[in-house]
Amino acid sequence: MVMDQSLLALLPELSLLAGAVATLLAGSFLPRQRQWVARLIAVAALLTAAVSAALAFPSHQDGRSGGGDAETVFGAFVLDTATGVSRLVVVAAVLLVIGLGVDELAGTARESETYTLLLLGGLGAIVLAATDDLLVLAVAFLLASIPVYALVGMVRSPGAAEAALKTYLLGALSGIFLLLGATVLSGIAGGTAYVDLATGLAGAPAAAVAVGALAVLAGLLFEAGGVPLHQWVPDATQGAGTAAAAFLTTVPKVGALVAAARLVDVLPGALSWPLLVGLLAAATMTLANLAALAQTDARRLLGWSTVSQVGYLLMPVAVVASTSAAIPALLVYLAGYAVTNLTAFAVLAAVPGARSLTDFRGLARQRPWLAAALGISLLSLVGTPPTAVFLGKLTVFTAAWDGGLAWLVVVAALNTLVSLFYYLRWLVEAFRPGEPAPTAGWAHGAALAGALGVLAVGLGAGLVTALTGDGTLG
Repeated sequence: MVMDQSLLALLPELSLLAGAVATLLAGSFLPRQRQWVARLIAVAALLTAAVSAALAFPSHQDGRSGGGDAETVFGAFVLDTATGVSRLVVVAAVLLVIGLGVDELAGTARESETYTLLLLGGLGAIVLAATDDLLVLAVAFLLASIPVYALVGMVRSPGAAEAALKTYLLGALSGIFLLLGATVLSGIAGGTAYVDLATGLAGAPAAAVAVGALAVLAGLLFEAGGVPLHQWVPDATQGAGTAAAAFLTTVPKVGALVAAARLVDVLPGALSWPLLVGLLAAATMTLANLAALAQTDARRLLGWSTVSQVGYLLMPVAVVASTSAAIPALLVYLAGYAVTNLTAFAVLAAVPGARSLTDFRGLARQRPWLAAALGISLLSLVGTPPTAVFLGKLTVFTAAWDGGLAWLVVVAALNTLVSLFYYLRWLVEAFRPGEPAPTAGWAHGAALAGALGVLAVGLGAGLVTALTGDGTLG
């Protein structure tokens, strides 16, 4: 069912766009000591987007949860359950990023510009997740990527400059791959819409389809932070500011992984896409977990942790065409990972002077609630019940098993055991005697709110899985 170009259906996206423009204009005319007004405008835009997204969330009784009956705006923006969940996760994530970044950004020369970039990057991630057209996918890729380049380089330091350059160069290369792949696929299929791909690629030469699809997936893997274009993630996480690092390791992943699932879902079955994406998932989680074992810098450790989590998130993408459990599993994991990862970064923001893992010694004795938030987030990243990522891993492992990739479930389980060592090593340092660095108030509150969110998602498993729908796209 096609909705006739109704802008009302895009109210969450329009709110983010209008908020970004208003935030930038307000910041341009306000003195530095009153930049908090720009922050309020950004938060108001996000709250408006959240309310409108919740009101527009597809109900499973009206036929809009999938099954080919989802509404489409302008023939390229799908209003299904995946879009609804992506909207809510992205908006909530950006709100939490702003909350944990208040102490770091308040009064700085680039405060309002940072909020503007966060809103635009969030908008790009939502469009990535919602589109079923290759041309819009390319535009969304740029909208999601360019703010990340600027956010990484916002800190004027040699490490940030190096990370920004690496991120930009890999992003430019990935963008070329994506455009090349979109050109090949649309040329073969005779159209850019995914419905054209589903029919036009069925009898096409397998080699040409493989080249086009792999090129598009390469671009999306850069955005997600997966192998083989993952190298920028740990460097950017280490070199960027805390708020920027929290954003780039969370929000773009939501859009890129849902976009990858939509693409794989319409590719012809002549090639073994489950095996290919499964191998990418295994390589991503294994490489990242092994690299994380040697890290002593907390930010760089979370960077490699992000890459490893992308490996688990690719598991339902691999079996999206094989089982209806794939999309709900992906959405549950994305929601759980987002709140968990941002809680860990909120702890980093709350102890701004801590860089090495040893800098967190004494945290449990001096700041017990903050140490509890760190413990909840790290145990959740491992997949310990009853946390959010445990629910995500449970659903993802089940979907991969149902989709015929039992070997990938075994690989993921082994990688989970490996990850236990470096997450617990950080947690152990927090319980050792010492004197932690001074803490920041706003970030402290964001960490506690995030920890409650981690437990709420894990304990509210029934509600969370009910929101993710019946597992169909579009």
